Amino acid sequence: MNDARARLRYLGETLDLLFPGPGRARPYSVLPHPLLPRRLVPRAWWHPGGKIMVPSGEATIETYLSEALGTPIRAVLHVRPARRVNRKPILEAHAPDGLAAYVKIGDTDRARELIADEARTLDLLAGVPLKTVVPPAVLHHGSWRGLSVLALSPLPVRRGRIPADLLVDAVGEISRISGPEHAWHGDFAPWNIARGADGRLLVWDWERFATGVPLGFDAVHHFFQRALRRAAPVTAARACLAQALPVLAPFGLSAAEARLTAIRYLITLADRHAADGHTPLGPPGHWLNPVVDFQEALT
Repeated sequence: MNDARARLRYLGETLDLLFPGPGRARPYSVLPHPLLPRRLVPRAWWHPGGKIMVPSGEATIETYLSEALGTPIRAVLHVRPARRVNRKPILEAHAPDGLAAYVKIGDTDRARELIADEARTLDLLAGVPLKTVVPPAVLHHGSWRGLSVLALSPLPVRRGRIPADLLVDAVGEISRISGPEHAWHGDFAPWNIARGADGRLLVWDWERFATGVPLGFDAVHHFFQRALRRAAPVTAARACLAQALPVLAPFGLSAAEARLTAIRYLITLADRHAADGHTPLGPPGHWLNPVVDFQEALT
């Protein structure tokens, strides 16, 4: 099954879950095109492709969100990849005056667990005076038809280059959130951050936040995820180790400490994938073991 068909099949399952009816059906469109499905939006006359009819009425997620957020809501659905272990329905909740919230739906045990973790983390961050990092705020966290619902304030995202010193400051600030015990965002990837208009760093998707990790894990994760865009996992992992010192020197780590931190990060990531029952980078024996074994041979 190709990517478009897989996404559209998962979209159909999501619509059955969130818009069960009964109610008058309204036309929606897949954009930018049914062959490249990324968003499901209320239909306009100029949209390509055929209509997708979506029920309205009292039994839909739109009605629930309208009551929870205190304003009429029309939903735009993100058409998600169907193969991610932590996939979950993601909505944009649009009010009459604009985007009101991003909404995550917990439809599996793992998704509900991640949503609960993110809600707890964002509640924690709401009480922390942050100078560099701007997280979203929790607007609503509740349950609907057995599903977890987390509505978050939209961040004013602007795409563009992020200065290296801003990344370093943000990683350092996140690491200090829990006091002397270092913390990390857990998925400090390029697609989860953006520079705000005021020069601070907007950071979302806090599902994987954790404490008790080596300083610099977020910086290594950011480097590794960028490297994966250009190289195979084993090559990216080797680059992660080779560049550990320049990546981690801003945090005061020595060359030996930086290499050890990079190795511990890669092992932690492999453990996460194993716990999720998911191998997006392939078996660890193919991408992790050659890097770790080579490092052990040098020590």
